[in-house]
Amino acid sequence: MPDDAVAAHENGVREALRVGWAALERSGTAVDAVEAAVTAMEDDDTFDAGRGSFLTRDGRVQLDALLMQGKDLRTGGVACVERLRNPIQAARLVLERSPHVYFVGSGAERFATQHGMRLVENAELIVPRERERLMQFQRAESAGERDTTFSGDMNSHDTVGAVALDAEGNLAAGTSTGGTLSKAPGRVGDSSLIGCGCYADNERAAVSLTGWGEPIMKLVLGKWAVDHVAAGSSPQEAASAAIEYLYRRLGGHGGIILMGPGGEIGIAHNTPRMAWGTATSEGLEFGITRN
Repeated sequence: MPDDAVAAHENGVREALRVGWAALERSGTAVDAVEAAVTAMEDDDTFDAGRGSFLTRDGRVQLDALLMQGKDLRTGGVACVERLRNPIQAARLVLERSPHVYFVGSGAERFATQHGMRLVENAELIVPRERERLMQFQRAESAGERDTTFSGDMNSHDTVGAVALDAEGNLAAGTSTGGTLSKAPGRVGDSSLIGCGCYADNERAAVSLTGWGEPIMKLVLGKWAVDHVAAGSSPQEAASAAIEYLYRRLGGHGGIILMGPGGEIGIAHNTPRMAWGTATSEGLEFGITRN
């Protein structure tokens, strides 16, 4: 997160908290709140989700998202969609209107349009900043000058996610991403995979992760953290342990937000910075933490 992007990240998180909390204040469900918060971040091109996402190797935006409700483990996921502005909304449709859990590519887009979503041109999701970033990356690659600035884990930031607890005691979690810079078309990371980048279970916890997807997937890290809460760890203990395990086992980098069944919160990361925030009846709290 460059210095000149810190304020934009704080503003984006604040808006996500505002709309998510507003959903709960209207007696909405945890799923409503998560969808609203993630939609706000998909619409903010500061983040790697929706419009403004990293571009694939062939210069397109390709998006993944997952939404899960903790009361019955119903889940909806989409991956490799290129013509949906808000994949988290498509994930909500899968959760509520399909006997299936996961759609990809053109099948996901077809399902979304059958249930009222509008397709957009992929160019509408691309911002000039990301065209330039991709060109710089590919020039460095072709010149043999690729260095740690362009390493895989350093190009997987800004995935967005939210977890929520509603008045009925139900948890929900959602995660949305554009993936990594110059990723191979068709590559799917952890964000939209159940138990990896996202999970929710009323009897355990709700979790969303950001970071380098491949190590997170190999460890099924979201479910790992949730199970540690079920085994007696506090959400903060489980979150810190998950990030330590990620690095110790596979050298992975990332961040995690975790919420227990009573609303207890855990936040941890081993990236240089992470934007985060919470909304409760006592107000909003948000910021950028450093390592």
